[in-house]
Amino acid sequence: MSMKPLTPGELTDLIAGLNRLARNLWWTWNQESQEIFQELSPRGWQNLYHNAVAVLREVSDYELRVHLQNPEFAGRVRRVLASFDEYLTSTGTWGSANAPELLANPVAYFSAEFGFHETLPIAAGGLGILAGDHAKSASDLGLGFVGVSLFYREGYFQQTINPENWQTEYYTLLHPENLPIEPVLDAGGQPMVCTVEVGSSEVRFKAWRVNVGRCPVYLLDTNLPENEQHYRDLTLRVYGGDSTTRIMQEVVLGIGGVRLLRALGLRPSVFHMNEGHAAFLALELMREKLATGKSWPDALAATKSQCIFTTHTPVEAGHDRFTPSLMDYALKGFLARLKVPVSHILGLGRVNPSNKEEPFCMTVLALKASRAANGVSELHGQVSRQMWHCLWPERPVDAVPIGHITNGVHLLGWMKGPVRRFWRRKIGNFNAGAPIAAATRIPEFLVGRETEFWRTNPDTRWESAINDPGFWARIGDPEFVSDEELWALRYKLRREMIEFARRRLLIQGQRLSQREFIVFDSFLNPDALTIGFARRFATYKRAPLIFQQFDNIVRLAQDRQRPIQFIFAGKAHPRDDEGKRFIQHINHLSRYSELKGHLVFIENYDVHVARQMIGGCDVWLNNPRRPLEASGTSGQKAGCHGCLNLSILDGWWREGYDGTNGFAISDDTHPDDVEEQDLRDSESLYKTLTGQVIPLFYDRDATGIPRKWLERVRRAMVTLVPQYNTWRMVQEYATKYYLAR
Repeated sequence: MSMKPLTPGELTDLIAGLNRLARNLWWTWNQESQEIFQELSPRGWQNLYHNAVAVLREVSDYELRVHLQNPEFAGRVRRVLASFDEYLTSTGTWGSANAPELLANPVAYFSAEFGFHETLPIAAGGLGILAGDHAKSASDLGLGFVGVSLFYREGYFQQTINPENWQTEYYTLLHPENLPIEPVLDAGGQPMVCTVEVGSSEVRFKAWRVNVGRCPVYLLDTNLPENEQHYRDLTLRVYGGDSTTRIMQEVVLGIGGVRLLRALGLRPSVFHMNEGHAAFLALELMREKLATGKSWPDALAATKSQCIFTTHTPVEAGHDRFTPSLMDYALKGFLARLKVPVSHILGLGRVNPSNKEEPFCMTVLALKASRAANGVSELHGQVSRQMWHCLWPERPVDAVPIGHITNGVHLLGWMKGPVRRFWRRKIGNFNAGAPIAAATRIPEFLVGRETEFWRTNPDTRWESAINDPGFWARIGDPEFVSDEELWALRYKLRREMIEFARRRLLIQGQRLSQREFIVFDSFLNPDALTIGFARRFATYKRAPLIFQQFDNIVRLAQDRQRPIQFIFAGKAHPRDDEGKRFIQHINHLSRYSELKGHLVFIENYDVHVARQMIGGCDVWLNNPRRPLEASGTSGQKAGCHGCLNLSILDGWWREGYDGTNGFAISDDTHPDDVEEQDLRDSESLYKTLTGQVIPLFYDRDATGIPRKWLERVRRAMVTLVPQYNTWRMVQEYATKYYLAR
C-alpha cells in the first residue's frame, strides 16, 4: 500500500525542524540524528567534520524535499524531531526536582575554551573538553546553566608533520554560517553589541549562541569593523599571541562576559570560573556593587558569595601571571571606573598584597574572590592545598579551603555509534529491579546511587539509564552480556579504528604510488594487542616513555604469537619545542625504525580522532610525571568501549584503580628526583606490560575467547563508568557548591 505524499506545508515543517536540530548540539550525542544527516550526504558528512549544518547547506532544498518524500526516511525524521522536542520541553529532570532555584537564576560557567565536537574546533585540550562535557550533562540533568567563552574565528591550530618529522601549524578560518551557532540579536533583530574597556580603548563585541541541548553557551567576538585591527584579532585564536594578547582576551572574557549576561537580562546566582582565565569577572561584579554605594570590603564579600573556582593546574607555569605594568596597560580604562586605589585591585592578585614587584596572578585573584574552590581529583586537591598554602599560612595545609570534585566525561558524547547502539539494546533489556549476582554487586562507593529515576521519567530514560550504576552493575553478569558479545564488539571497534588509521595515513602520505597504497593497508594488525596514547604533548605527559625500553618493545611488537602495536596522536603547543621533539622522535620511530608498521602517529588530533582511538584501542596508556596530571580524563572515555587503562596512579586513576579493573604503573608514591621517577616508571611500565597486560590479553580458551581479560573489562565497566562521568560530576557541583551557601 502506497503512502500519501507529504504536502508542501508538511515538507516545510520537517525541513525547518531539521535546520533547528542542526543548530543544537544535542545531535552530537544522539545516534539517530547523526544517521539522518549522514544519509543526506555520506561523503559530505565524512569530509565536513560530521557537521550537520554544513551538510544541510550542501544539500539543496529540492533534494531534501525529495528525500523526505521517502516515507521511511520521513518517519525517522519525525521520530527524531519528536525526541528532540521532548528532550527540550521535559520538566521531569533531576535539575527541576533538586535545583529548581537554578532554573530562574542559573549557574554562569566561564571558561576560556569549550570543546564540544570536531565541528567547532575552539578548544586546545582537556580544559575545554571538560567544559563542553559539563555543559552537555547540565543539559541532560535539566540544570539552570549558561556558558561564556570566546569565539575564536581561526580556532586552535591544525597540525601537519613535515619531512623532518617536525610539527608545523596552520590555521583555517571558521565561517559562522557553516557552524552550529547563531548570532545573539537585540530587540530590533540586529546583532547585540556590548563594550568593554581594554587599555585606554573601548572595545565592542558581539556574541554567538551555541545551543547545547537545553543550555546556551555564549561566545564573545571582537571582530567588528568599529574596532582597531589588533582588537578585532583578540578573539582570533585559542591562546594566541603573547602575554599582552592573553590578558586582553581575559579582560574580554571575564568583564565582557558579565556585561553580556546583564544585557541578556540574565541574573546568575553562581559564577563558576573554570580556571583562572575568567577571574576578571570578579572585578566586574565588584564594580557593579561599588556603583551601588557599597564599600570595598562589602563589595568583595558580596562578590565572594557569588563565585566558585575550579583549578586544573598543578604546574606552576600554568597559572597566568602578569607584571604590574601590563596590568596597568590592559586595565587602565576599567580601573579608572572603579574609583578605588589601584593597590586594592593589584593586591587581590598577589600572595603578598604589599609587594609591589610581585606579578598579578589570576589564580590568586580567583581564590581570593570565591567562596569555594576545588581541584579536579583527590590528589590534585592535596597538591593545590600545598601549592596555595601561602595564602592561608596560619592554617595547616590540610585546612586550606580547596576541596576536590573528580572530573568525569559525558558518556553519550564520547561513545562511538556501534557502542551507543550496543548499550541501547541492552538498556532495552534492563530490569532495574532484578537481583544482581553477589559477584557483580555495585561497588561500595556507588551504593545508594542505583536509583530508578530513569524509570519514572521516560522523557530522560536513555540519558539517565546510561549513567545508572544499577545498569552498569549488570554488565558483570555474563548472562546479561556474554563474553562472546563483548569480544565481537571489541573486534568491530578495533577493525574500525585500524581502517580509520590507514585512511588517515594515506592522506598524510599524500602523493603515493600504488605500491605504497598496499604498504599502508598492511600497517597495523587487527588481531594484535593495540595500545593507544593521545593527548597534548606537554613534556610532563612523557609520551615517549615506553620507548625508553626500545629494543624490548621492538621484540614484543615483532612477536608473531603475541604481537603488540601502538597508535599515537596529539599536538604540542606551537611554542613548546620540547613537546615538538617528542612528536618528532615518535614519528621518526614510526617511519624509520623496526617499529614501522607496528607504530603509527595520526596527525591533527581532534575530538573525532580521540573518539576513534578510545573506542578501538585495547589499552589506554597514560604515563604523566606524577603528581602533575590534575585529572587526565581521556582514560575515563575508554571504559564504556571495553578499553582498559594502563596508567600512573595520578589524577582520577589513583582513585579509580582497584587492582581488578585495569593496570597500574608504579605505586601510590613518587620520587622527588625527576630522572629517578622516569627510570622507575619506565621499568614498571615494561614489567606491567610483559607480566600482566600481554599474558592476560592472549590467554584464550578453546573457543578463542580471552575470558580473564574480559573479566577485567567487565570490572572496569562496573566500577568506573558509572562513577567517572559528568552526570555524577555536575550533580556533585550542584549539591556541594552551586546550592550551598
